[in-house]
Amino acid sequence: MTDTTTDEVLAELGALADPRIQSVNQRHGDDHAVNLTKLRAVAKRLGADQDLAKRLWVTDDTAAKLVALLICRPKQFDADELDAMLRGARTPKVHDWLVGYVVGKGPHADRLRIAWLDDPDPVIASAGWALTADRVAKAPDGLDLPGLLDTIEAEMKDAPERLQWQMNTCLAQIGIHHPALRERAVSIGERLEVLKDYPTPPNCTSPFAPAWIAEIVRRQG
Repeated sequence: MTDTTTDEVLAELGALADPRIQSVNQRHGDDHAVNLTKLRAVAKRLGADQDLAKRLWVTDDTAAKLVALLICRPKQFDADELDAMLRGARTPKVHDWLVGYVVGKGPHADRLRIAWLDDPDPVIASAGWALTADRVAKAPDGLDLPGLLDTIEAEMKDAPERLQWQMNTCLAQIGIHHPALRERAVSIGERLEVLKDYPTPPNCTSPFAPAWIAEIVRRQG
């Protein structure tokens, strides 16, 4: 691959840019202007390419960063690289894809989860909580679930928005996947009322933890 390839990808993404999409995304703190279905199609055509992914990442173009996250090889990053990438992820979509598609799929997920949980930057801490919520659902052995509920109960109500969202996700996952703790998780959600009035489209599940827990448990039952 040559640098021309990077330029070609940037040009292709630029040609796909739609100001209307950018306007919608900007309301959520994002700045990319490419329809995500089309962006994923670009990534699928490119295929896995770690070298190109790294070069697209450093362009500081949000759409290019999203493509980079789709074509990279998660296991080929070291922990320090991933930490630096998270701290350089300026927008929510890049942050979420980096945590979900790359960090969570690699060998450093739990080490970084623990480090990020205690980070003074609430956006970085939110990544730690996102990884914790994933572990609660998929690999809870070794987690102190009652201790997580203690922290959520004490801190979620006044947490900054993105940190609050991920703590709430963790609360819901505990309630969904761990019946012995379900009553307490629901009680915490009802008392704190975090996201209780969040606007939820028809046929979508509310992020309000008691409603979220009840709906998923109903489906599973």
